[in-house]
Amino acid sequence: MGQINVDYDVGGIKGLCVITPAVHGDARGYFSETYNMRDMHEAGIDINFVQDNQSSSVKGVLRGLHFQIHFPQTKLVRVIRGSVYDVAVDIRRGSETFGKYYGLELSAENHKQLLIPRGFAHGFLVLSDLAEFCYKCDDFYHPNDEGGIIYNDKDINISWPAVDVPLILSEKDKKQPVLKEAELP
Repeated sequence: MGQINVDYDVGGIKGLCVITPAVHGDARGYFSETYNMRDMHEAGIDINFVQDNQSSSVKGVLRGLHFQIHFPQTKLVRVIRGSVYDVAVDIRRGSETFGKYYGLELSAENHKQLLIPRGFAHGFLVLSDLAEFCYKCDDFYHPNDEGGIIYNDKDINISWPAVDVPLILSEKDKKQPVLKEAELP
């Protein structure tokens, strides 16, 4: 493989991958290919991304846990400013790791990306004063197809890092169901 390092099935959950692109730096700064279809194909990742999204959030914002119900999406997520704690939850019916999660820090400094396949709920907590979050999707967003799970579902038991500010959630995210009651893909 050329410019990426891929860690497969992280957290013992099949399908999740942490991708770290090569970063070439000198006194001027750095250069990195954040996505190269050829390198991804060589790594066994053959996904046709159709949409790029970007969000900006302040410290303490918790977005998620989200998914599309009838039009599930594979996402390739990364942070270009600041840092977040990023989480993927396996919601694939019949999966041996159903209800298990994997979390890691994504930051502008570590350049890591998380590949989240279809059949996962996704969310993140902003750790820095400000974070800019980018992600590619392999299907278009369908606003009437949103699904979600409450971030603090006791059965999933995500160990969110502590932040020194109150959590900030959307009204929608405050009212998400627990996994056992959620409409799943």
